[in-house]
Amino acid sequence: MSRPPLPPFTAETAAQKARLAEDAWNSRDPERVSLAYTEDSVWRNRAEFIVGRGEIVGFLRRKWARELDYRLIKEVWIWNGNRIAVRFAYEWHDDSGHWFRSYGNENWEFDEAGLMRRRVASINDLPIAESERKYHWPLGRRPDDHPGLTELGL
Repeated sequence: MSRPPLPPFTAETAAQKARLAEDAWNSRDPERVSLAYTEDSVWRNRAEFIVGRGEIVGFLRRKWARELDYRLIKEVWIWNGNRIAVRFAYEWHDDSGHWFRSYGNENWEFDEAGLMRRRVASINDLPIAESERKYHWPLGRRPDDHPGLTELGL
């Protein structure tokens, strides 16, 4: 199975890869998201260590059961060869209605077929008032005309 764009990445293909990842994560479909990763993909997400697609699916199910009305924006920071570093921010609320904006960075490493074999994520959560939200599109893919992180001052 191949997941274009393939490494080595350019500015254009790294941005495409980041947008495809953003779109998949905004679907909040764990099975769909997991297909972008190798069968034995290794993750560090905050302090959690995850190995393989099965664990990825389980992790994402737990995540989106807890992080409600999740909306994400990713932006490429740098790329080189088969690696891309992105920064991101996402907004969500818990089951008590408390809103958060989670900020972070991810380091990605891809195999020759364009599947991610390693993902290292560092994330911090900031409580926000509902009035401070910046992401107001309907659940799902971010519209093409919606500002990105830089345009939003994030």
